[in-house]
Amino acid sequence: MNLMKNRNVGFLILGLAVVIAIIILIFNSGLRTIVATSCSHGPTCPMYGTIATQTWISMAVAGLVFLIGLFFIFSKEDKEVVIKKIKEKVEVRRKPVDYSKLDKDEKIVVKSIEAAEGSIFQAELVEKSGFDKVKVTRILDRLEGRQIIERKRRGMTNIVLLR
Repeated sequence: MNLMKNRNVGFLILGLAVVIAIIILIFNSGLRTIVATSCSHGPTCPMYGTIATQTWISMAVAGLVFLIGLFFIFSKEDKEVVIKKIKEKVEVRRKPVDYSKLDKDEKIVVKSIEAAEGSIFQAELVEKSGFDKVKVTRILDRLEGRQIIERKRRGMTNIVLLR
């Protein structure tokens, strides 16, 4: 999902780079017209050299913005690598869960985490359990208080891990 967001941002940046390039070309065309009518030196006027320098610098900046857009489009999200590393750590230290001490909703949440091999994003847990965000948060608070699970902050979301 984040990969798709990165691609969308990349396309947006590419569009901005193209708009910047068009504005630069229009602006420089206007400057050349002004210089042509106001400069008494004709084609050898030093202002033409200044306009050319400004054009190349401006186009280089637009090109850099364009390259940044391409980077976002073709970059791969490394979220999967982070999850694999966390799962490896979890598998090493995980102990079996005693379901007899859990209520019905807690069992659903713990089984969803187990089905995801011991770690899952909290937002994904909301989807899989069918509960709303608030209910999942409260269940996770209880489970974390009993040290059955652990939540780790990852950017704007949490990864829920079985202990």
